[in-house]
Amino acid sequence: MNPRLTAVCDLTVAAAREYAGLHEYDGRIQDLSPAGVQQNLARLGNGPNESDLHDEAQLRATEDGLRAWFGEVEDHRRNPLHHIENLDLACYDREYAPAEVRQEAKRRHLAQWPEAVDMALEALDQVPAPVAAALANAAKGLGAGLSPGDDDGATARALEAHARLVAHIEQLAEHGDPDPALGAQNLIKLMGRGDAIQVDLGRLSRQADSERDRLRVLLDDAAERLRPGVAVNDLVQELLADHPTTPDEIYAEAQAQIDEATAFTIEHNLLPDPGGVCLVGPAPESRRWAMAMMSWAAPKEPDAPSWYYVTPPDPAWPPEAQEEWLSVFSRTTLPAITVHEVTPGHYAHGRMLRQVTSDVRVLCFSGAFIEGWAHYAEELFVEEGFRADDPRFTIGVCIEALIRVTRLASAIGLHDESMTLEESVHRFEQDAFLKGPAALAEANRASYDPTYGRYTWGKLEIRALRDEARARWGKRYKHRRFHEALLALGAPALGLIGDAIGDD
Repeated sequence: MNPRLTAVCDLTVAAAREYAGLHEYDGRIQDLSPAGVQQNLARLGNGPNESDLHDEAQLRATEDGLRAWFGEVEDHRRNPLHHIENLDLACYDREYAPAEVRQEAKRRHLAQWPEAVDMALEALDQVPAPVAAALANAAKGLGAGLSPGDDDGATARALEAHARLVAHIEQLAEHGDPDPALGAQNLIKLMGRGDAIQVDLGRLSRQADSERDRLRVLLDDAAERLRPGVAVNDLVQELLADHPTTPDEIYAEAQAQIDEATAFTIEHNLLPDPGGVCLVGPAPESRRWAMAMMSWAAPKEPDAPSWYYVTPPDPAWPPEAQEEWLSVFSRTTLPAITVHEVTPGHYAHGRMLRQVTSDVRVLCFSGAFIEGWAHYAEELFVEEGFRADDPRFTIGVCIEALIRVTRLASAIGLHDESMTLEESVHRFEQDAFLKGPAALAEANRASYDPTYGRYTWGKLEIRALRDEARARWGKRYKHRRFHEALLALGAPALGLIGDAIGDD
């Protein structure tokens, strides 16, 4: 492997291990100390150019993005999420290898927790209070299921180190800087550098408002078809109240939707049959900072079941708060979430990645493309007539899309300081129909996930390229041709996705 790729992976150990499947990183932690990060940054770019022009451009963009995240913004000093991912043992739960192999890797990893925590305590000296508060529960969740045992005290030492990390984050939540804003220039660096694209926050903000307005028209039309004359806000609240009442019911309904969405994808020739196995279950406690996520069978590992994780409500919450959280997985929105997470979204994307032979294309991911693709898939299903006789699917897609476009607006507003956290919560309530802890969780996420506007941004760039492909290919345009050409690039930087249609 090109040593430049090794340097990239050494700065993204958790992702290389789990999402690319480089299990030589099993049982290893990343050096996230300030000095260790600087040493690894210095290794970026030290190696030969890739012979493929797209691959070289993608590798350069990835290197540039890492320099922005770790070298210029120094996000490992302000964001505990990097350190939480460095400690996370949930990566060994998926059945990519025999149980005894994964258990041994987990044991080695756990034995390094004290060292990883020492690094975290040294590095985390710029954490804003809202960031620490938003991630405190995820940090606590790292220790779920662990108890001291007959292992020469290794687990006890790990848990003692974990307690130090949690205490540090809780102290930062109480005494840290109350302002989580990165500043406009830092946000531009984080969004644009790794995607080889110039970012204009003002233009993106206007696009977000325009997309919100378009989605409201689509939503209003679907609502009128479902229940003529009923106010949209009232109808949405009624629909969101119709949801599974237990997490197990959510998992069962989502599993059935996987089969339905996969059959539709194949019948409408949107992608080839993804094959494989995708299971549904509760998110590990260390990953409950997101409501749903995919952990796929990675391209560099033997095939194994992928997991569609769903975050259940915290049982410690009062009943009203749990009800508000469950409404996120209503029978109107859960089908759209399943399309996003599974097929033709993340799961199908992961299956396509397993066919890619270029190391660059399976190791250098654009988060904006990954999330943009899955978000694009949701409205693609509306366009192709999925559940065409039931307007609730379109309504669900619109509700999910309004959450994503509000993320883009909130990320820009929070970090260029044109919007307060309270205003962001209000916007999620007004524009995205979220309530209570769900609205607050979405607003808080902007503080530690500043590029979470990537869902809408990526979708808009993919839709623009599709328009260009249609104009260029004419009658030769087919969805499957476009989709396969795009995914053959892996998860490309947004500024490079045009290579999918070439000059033709």
